[in-house]
Amino acid sequence: MRLPAAGPLAAVVTSEAAAVVAAIARLSGDEAGAAQAESLRARAQPLAAADAEAYVAAAAQLARPAGDDFALGRLLEEAADVLLSIADAAADVAELAGAVADRCSPPLRPDAVGAATLAEAAARAAAHLVEINLAVTPTDARTARARAAVEAASAAVRHVYSETTKPS
Repeated sequence: MRLPAAGPLAAVVTSEAAAVVAAIARLSGDEAGAAQAESLRARAQPLAAADAEAYVAAAAQLARPAGDDFALGRLLEEAADVLLSIADAAADVAELAGAVADRCSPPLRPDAVGAATLAEAAARAAAHLVEINLAVTPTDARTARARAAVEAASAAVRHVYSETTKPS
């Protein structure tokens, strides 16, 4: 049985990446960026526990010898929805990290790149877990939304990385 660790970890990484973005913004005098990052951090933090709880509930239902298929489907959908929320929040953190990097103090840009990269990894992990969830099919809108979150996070990382590595 898989330990319920990757989903909650993706939420924690998202929350901590948002904390880094908040600190960078604050140190650069960007109070609006800091406030937005703190809001994203607050959004991501409870998703770690929510994902662990959703996973445990679905795993318990799966372990029953003759379970209620409707209840199982509902629990698996709830688990996928929490993971999708993590992917969305992570994409938002990566995009904000890119925006903050564009206007922060130059010595802080590498940390913004790091935060964006961590958020992208969290989005990718959560999206993968959405896609392998038994209740989600390849044509499910959640699959497309999870992939869109990863693409948004990846685009933000490509942008912030290319801007940071340009010769002076």
